[in-house]
Amino acid sequence: MASTPFDRFVAPTVTDTAKIVIAGAFGVGKTTFVGSVSEVEPVHMEETITGASAQVDDLTHAPEKCTTTVGIDFGRKHLGSDLVLYLFGTPGQARFRFLWEELIAGALGALVLVDPRKLDASHEVLTLLEENLVPYAVAVNEFDGAPRHPLGEIHQALALEGHTPLTVCDAREQTSCKHALIELVEYLVRLEQRP
Repeated sequence: MASTPFDRFVAPTVTDTAKIVIAGAFGVGKTTFVGSVSEVEPVHMEETITGASAQVDDLTHAPEKCTTTVGIDFGRKHLGSDLVLYLFGTPGQARFRFLWEELIAGALGALVLVDPRKLDASHEVLTLLEENLVPYAVAVNEFDGAPRHPLGEIHQALALEGHTPLTVCDAREQTSCKHALIELVEYLVRLEQRP
C-alpha cells in the first residue's frame, strides 16, 4: 500500500478513520469541545467579536465571549487502538451555512451540541443535517447555571426521531466529551448494521 502524507498522524494499528462534524448554534461550546477532547493541539480559526458582530450574534448567555469561530476547529481523537476520529467544528452563525455544507460533505456523522437555554437555535443545523442525510447524535452542553431539563422533554422540543441519541456533556471535560463521541459512534455502527 502506498503511503500518504497523513500517515504520520495515524498509529500503525489504526484500521479505520472517520470524519466527524461537531455542529451547533453560536456559542454552544463547539470550540471548547474540540479543544477538550482532541489528543493533539487543536486548530482554531477564531477572530475577535467586533461591534458589528455583537449586534448580530446573540451574546445574552455568553456576555464574556470575545472570540468566535470564522472557519473551522480541527482536532483528532483515537477511540481504541484501531479507530481515529477527525473532528471538524463548524462556526455557529447561520451566515456561515455555506461552510456548514462544505464541512458535512464526506462526514460519517455529526455530533450536534445544544444549549438548554436556547434549544430553538439548533433547528437550522438539525434541518441541514437531515436534508443532507447526515446521521447525528445530540449532546446537551450543561453550562453552569443553565436549566436541567429531562432528556425526554429535550428530545421532544428538538423534534428528534425516536432513534436519535441524546446525551449530556460538559464541553470543558475530556471524559464527558469522549462519552458523547462514543454515543455517536455506537449509533453510527448500529445504522451500518441495519439490513
